[in-house]
Amino acid sequence: MRMRSWVLGACGALVVAGGGAGPAGAVPVPEADLALHGSAVMTGDRVEVSLTPRNGGPAATPDASVLLRWSVPLAETQRLPQGCARTDERTVVCGIGALAVDAAGERLTVAVRLKEQPAAVTLEVDTAWLGGAVDRDRTNDRLKVLVLDTGDAYAF
Repeated sequence: MRMRSWVLGACGALVVAGGGAGPAGAVPVPEADLALHGSAVMTGDRVEVSLTPRNGGPAATPDASVLLRWSVPLAETQRLPQGCARTDERTVVCGIGALAVDAAGERLTVAVRLKEQPAAVTLEVDTAWLGGAVDRDRTNDRLKVLVLDTGDAYAF
């Protein structure tokens, strides 16, 4: 059910984003500033990503989700945490829930298996949905991280 609400919410975001300014007297779209901080560790064909979202406001978000995309295909079978779903061969989307203003959300940890064992991968971390809010500062929630197969944590 949670994934369905994310899909319906994302469709609504496209309608709002494409709708223009709207009629006079329309309710303004709330604005939030999501920041994503965490780390990624790669060992062999496994990558573990841990991140904590934070909303700098000025509005709270009733629901949010993040997109994790790898530069290489994932293995066919994955054991993803509840609230996460695979959307294509390289991408996973995870719900991170409601985010209050000036507060950190719950830590999210996602471990995936890669189809092969590359020496390095690029991980893209991005906001997929902000519950109808707009984020005008995308510098702290749209990130690319190079992760080497060293077993070391690469912070973002």
